[in-house]
Amino acid sequence: MTAGLSYVLKKTVVLVGMMGAGKTAVGKALAERLSVPFLDSDDEIVKAANMSIAEVFERDGEVFFRARETEVITRLLEEKTGILSTGGGAFLTERNRNVIADKGIAVWLRADLDLLWARVRHKNTRPLLRTDNPRETLRELCKAREPLYAKADLAVQGRAEYSINDMASSVLDALKSRPDVLEAD
Repeated sequence: MTAGLSYVLKKTVVLVGMMGAGKTAVGKALAERLSVPFLDSDDEIVKAANMSIAEVFERDGEVFFRARETEVITRLLEEKTGILSTGGGAFLTERNRNVIADKGIAVWLRADLDLLWARVRHKNTRPLLRTDNPRETLRELCKAREPLYAKADLAVQGRAEYSINDMASSVLDALKSRPDVLEAD
């Protein structure tokens, strides 16, 4: 970002994409650059349930979790303008895509399978990857989800060599093409 140049964020930027795409890390960096709040739908669900996402999945199932996720995303989009990181499955639901389109802008953080796998393979916090072959499960999830992620307003390609700040810069550059979302102050 050019020194001394600041921006006004007019709509919440909703980061969507696969687990491991960098939604939380990039979202925090972007929120800091734009001096706006960083919001995380998964964190809000954890606070409300007083248990981890994996525990909510295990106790109540994915359908229950997705319903709470929609409620949280809707509330966050109505309350504040900022950067919102969502869970990997959030954008798959048509209702979520519609509320995001109505109140914000969706930015797909794209990443190839090898990059995603390198980032998630050592974590046990991903309930959907608790399978006999988690890499294959991740590949199948990518294949199923990418056509829906492609419905996002903007897409930004991640690369293994990118730092978090590099990726935040790429997202900021993409947002600059949307004066209805971001304008120089």
